[in-house]
Amino acid sequence: MEKRREFIKKIAAGSATLAVGGTAFGFSPKSYNRIIGANELVRVATIGVNSRGNSMGGTFAGQKNAEVGTVCDVDERAIPKAIATIKKVKASASPKSEKDCRKVLEDKSIDAIYIATPDHWHAPLTIMGCQAGKHVYVEKPLSHNPHEGELAIAAARKYNKVVQMGAQRRSAPVLTEGIQQLHKGIIGRVYLAKAWYTNKRKSTVLKPGTVPSWLDYELWQGPAPRKPYKDGLIHYDWHWFWHWGTGEALNNGTHEVDVARWGLNVDFPTRVTSVGGRYEFKDDWETPDTQVITMDYPGRVSLMWESRSSNGRKIEGLDRGIIFYGENGSLDTGGDSYKVYDLDGKLVKDIKSVSDGESDVQGRNTASPSLGMDNLHVADFLDAIKTNRRPNCDVELGYKSVVAMQLGNIAWRVGRDLKIDPKNGHIIGDKEAQKLWSRDYEKGWEPKV
Repeated sequence: MEKRREFIKKIAAGSATLAVGGTAFGFSPKSYNRIIGANELVRVATIGVNSRGNSMGGTFAGQKNAEVGTVCDVDERAIPKAIATIKKVKASASPKSEKDCRKVLEDKSIDAIYIATPDHWHAPLTIMGCQAGKHVYVEKPLSHNPHEGELAIAAARKYNKVVQMGAQRRSAPVLTEGIQQLHKGIIGRVYLAKAWYTNKRKSTVLKPGTVPSWLDYELWQGPAPRKPYKDGLIHYDWHWFWHWGTGEALNNGTHEVDVARWGLNVDFPTRVTSVGGRYEFKDDWETPDTQVITMDYPGRVSLMWESRSSNGRKIEGLDRGIIFYGENGSLDTGGDSYKVYDLDGKLVKDIKSVSDGESDVQGRNTASPSLGMDNLHVADFLDAIKTNRRPNCDVELGYKSVVAMQLGNIAWRVGRDLKIDPKNGHIIGDKEAQKLWSRDYEKGWEPKV
């Protein structure tokens, strides 16, 4: 046990730069030497470097086999800050700066791109990256709508590129062990997963304004049909407007629902419903601040996600988390750890993260909610490139979790349950809902594979 814990501690701290590779603690001496012995540098461009992208630039720079070659953002103020973050990690780094991501894709010296743009850019830029011969690490959600998510999968397969979605819990070693225990029957047949997210977000009011001198608003809009600039939209509150964002369901719910779907071992649901609304404030938000999405899956299995964006009271002592319910007990997790309870609620197993003094969940830190898991997820992405394999959160795995939440949002927007084809996740017999499967694009920006 002590040897195992020391091993996890080392990889969680990033000292060995190892990838989990889809299973916990499954490294053979041969695979271990292959990973740490590789000398080839993967040259990465980070695109979208405010907040999360700034933090992740440092994470990429800290990997032994990666180099951040270019930093790109439509906000000229963000670029020097991102370069400074990278140089703090690696003093010898000298990344180029660029405003237009299309020029980054033309650079043949770049092997991979990291995407932390607004949601409406995620899938189109992923597709463009694959077409330009780049591997892609794209933050959640994979797509703004289901159709372009399907196109992202098609692009990854057509151009044979590694596409990793930023669901870093897929690379968390202790959590991976917990999911494996679920699949082995530690609480018997698992029939329900409950997930949640809480926060204390404030009111958002948009006002007519002038585009700041530091912002290329035309490029910021990119694939989205043009709308006038408004103060209060950029850089965060676009999340709450359907034209660019996907609400809390995809902004944060993707993480928990991905783990829940992983633990339940399910693909696409048969029925999706959602209730909620903008209850806390009367303001310009379009997406719900309070929402419950439920999904029924084949085999008498259900998944429920609850969001309270404007009330920070925790559930089970956590800002965010997941509980799996089975015939013999339950299993709880919030990050790289898990607890097992019997049917009476008695704790029978408590396996904690062993990262160096770092909380395994920092649920309300928008820049870096889980530094140790970020390191491991980036390391897995880089190793997948080197070994030509699919990463821990391959584009197709990410899509199945994202589309579940997108269906929840569609159900909320049309105000009724949706019947779903469990073979592919498509909506059955509802023309109004089916219209929300895709979106309109600015002319010339339509994603194609």
